Amino acid sequence: MAAYLSNELANDSTGTTTSAPVGYRPAASVVGGRLKRIRATFPLKGQTTSDTLEIGTLPAGSTFCYGLVNATATLGASATVAIGTTGSTGKYRAAAVFTGATPTLFGVVAAEIASPLSADERVFVTIGTAALPSGSDTFVVELFYSIPN
Repeated sequence: MAAYLSNELANDSTGTTTSAPVGYRPAASVVGGRLKRIRATFPLKGQTTSDTLEIGTLPAGSTFCYGLVNATATLGASATVAIGTTGSTGKYRAAAVFTGATPTLFGVVAAEIASPLSADERVFVTIGTAALPSGSDTFVVELFYSIPN
């Protein structure tokens, strides 16, 4: 029975590697790195499709792991939220409705397996289709990323 190495441990993407090259060490941002978090809390005040919600900045050298969205109430059946960057608004979460009021994980595989960021990256929520609800409810976004030790 073969024991196949992950792309990160093998230093290739064939999916059939059983041993790493001599002296190879996986990138510290994806194996053995420190997991960090950015939390952004937004009161729901009827933000419109022309608004963005600023989450924070992923630092250069970091690797996106996953994210989590949560709210004290549904965002409605038609308002969509995407999470990403300028030029790639759905880089981390494609535009979709959020109708639950429970923690929901998100992540786009292409972002999860990408090389570490070469520069700081500003991340924000893009509101689509309809405005967010207005009232006393709260929307929370958390981004988890790894950086070398």
